[in-house]
Amino acid sequence: MIDAHIHLEQYDLETIEQIVKELPQKGIEALLAVSMNLDSCIRTEGLAARFPGIVRPAYGFHPEQPLPETDELKKLLEWIESRADTGHFTAVGEIGLPYYSRTEAFERGEDFDMEPYIMLLDTLLGLASRLAKPVVLHAVYEDALIACNLLEKHEIQRAHFHWFKGPEEAIRRMVASGYYISFTPDILYEPEIQELARLYPPELVMAETDGPWPFEGPFAGHPTHPSMIREVAASWGKLHGYSLDQAARILTANTVKFYGL
Repeated sequence: MIDAHIHLEQYDLETIEQIVKELPQKGIEALLAVSMNLDSCIRTEGLAARFPGIVRPAYGFHPEQPLPETDELKKLLEWIESRADTGHFTAVGEIGLPYYSRTEAFERGEDFDMEPYIMLLDTLLGLASRLAKPVVLHAVYEDALIACNLLEKHEIQRAHFHWFKGPEEAIRRMVASGYYISFTPDILYEPEIQELARLYPPELVMAETDGPWPFEGPFAGHPTHPSMIREVAASWGKLHGYSLDQAARILTANTVKFYGL
């Protein structure tokens, strides 16, 4: 199987080496490693060079952090674009909109200006469109509708909404556009996610861990490992009447098709 979304560079190097060493015996063949900002991109690139064919890098700017300064964004865009023809650049990501930061600001009674983040996403999607790369999106709930508008503006068809949650309107629109989503280990214990898994077409679904993000339920207290996607596959498969092997094959084939692996 392939972990379709992991922040590999956020693990310490000793843990990364142990994870990669264990992958074959755990039935994992590759990791789609996303990035947070320029420094993160550089670390991800280093891991892709160290573990070729296993670590598939994605470069971007995560929205749940302060906006980049103008010079910082310029350097990031130039750096990503300079990697376009290297053959080792899988996707633009993680990019998106700051739903959780905005929610927390509102809970503190603070204002939150979304417009600069929308402009940033617009810029990054424009880059992905020029480079003909798929995009890895952090866009949940009502933010997914804004992301859909921007995807349509840039005529991007290969969009992966990772760890998606959202209203029926967004789900219908995403399905109609052929956008992919991925499920994390919380599919084992979150009814909202299980219901989404029943609704979303099986041909548009992948499995991810979003590691090192920790999980609850049967995973409470355990470090997040890419092998957890096999349990994601088993849980997702039960909802559709598939065996573990059938579910794993479907989710893996979807990931290979989407990312061109």
